[in-house]
Amino acid sequence: MEMKEIFSERFKSARLMKGFSLQDLADALGNQVSRQALHRYEKGEVIPDTEKINLLSKALNVNPDYFFRITKVEFGEIEFRKLSKMSQKEASVIKEKTKEYLSRYLELEEIIGLNVEFENPLKDIGIIISYQQVNEAAIELRKTWCLGNNAVFNVVELLEDKGIKVVKLDVNEDFDGLQTFVNGTIPVVAYNIKKANKPDRIRLTLLHELAHLLLTFGDITLKQRETLCFQFAGAMLLPEKTIKEELGEYRNKLSINELGNIKKQYGISMQAIVMRAKDCDIINDHYTKQFFFLIKQMNWKVDEPVEYSGEEESNRFEQLLFRALVEDQISMSKAASLNNQSLADFRKEHQMVF
Repeated sequence: MEMKEIFSERFKSARLMKGFSLQDLADALGNQVSRQALHRYEKGEVIPDTEKINLLSKALNVNPDYFFRITKVEFGEIEFRKLSKMSQKEASVIKEKTKEYLSRYLELEEIIGLNVEFENPLKDIGIIISYQQVNEAAIELRKTWCLGNNAVFNVVELLEDKGIKVVKLDVNEDFDGLQTFVNGTIPVVAYNIKKANKPDRIRLTLLHELAHLLLTFGDITLKQRETLCFQFAGAMLLPEKTIKEELGEYRNKLSINELGNIKKQYGISMQAIVMRAKDCDIINDHYTKQFFFLIKQMNWKVDEPVEYSGEEESNRFEQLLFRALVEDQISMSKAASLNNQSLADFRKEHQMVF
């Protein structure tokens, strides 16, 4: 790929990531660069000089070397949660922000010499059309990943440890998550950090996306598929054996206190616990409807009366960055660039270490 082509592709990506039209960018630059000139950059007709690249990097909030990064990031089919609520512009922002992070992540792995291969642990599970099948799939995955029936402490870290790239995005609140494969073989899930004050919601979202990523669904409706993905997520967070140990085999009603205690221990919302109890035949449909009527009446749908205080975070990227830096595989300025920071900001943040 020629340098003009690399620059034009990266330039367009940075513009879309910012949510700018060419005219928006010209305005942000105070018309120091005309819309016509920006159009030529994007078409690959010319590469701007260093002064203009610096102007562009500041306006688009990227490092100058961003425009010349050659790491390939090609998306497979992308499925967004709540896509109907999202404009094309917002969808482009999400895709380009995901691509930008992954380009840095994959370049870092390449520098270190990591060849992370992912094999779908559920590839032989068959075509999914029922709750029984997703429940069995969750049991199989927990067994393969040696999770037993215990609480999953950190879903983000678990997925990263298993070779799945997890991308956190600061984007429109309508966005919950997405999943896809990058470059044909690299699994990716993304979530919105605007939900960070609801870690139980992030956990359910990530495992919901994992279901889309790993499972092959039969000829069912979109709504049925979404339900099955949520049931898989619930089964991953709270296995059937575990919930029956906590609640018993059959119940006429449940208390808010016991639901709150399970939420705090297993990182799953009270509403998801009740749905899980219904799926496991611990409670019946009638009581489930009564419970959700109470949730609506008490205005607990968004803010439940008990909070889960766990954190969802992985330090893998940062660990790899420091490893490459200490081993002199990258310079300090390259480390700053890969961390999407200026050299001054990177030095200031890590002055106690380097």
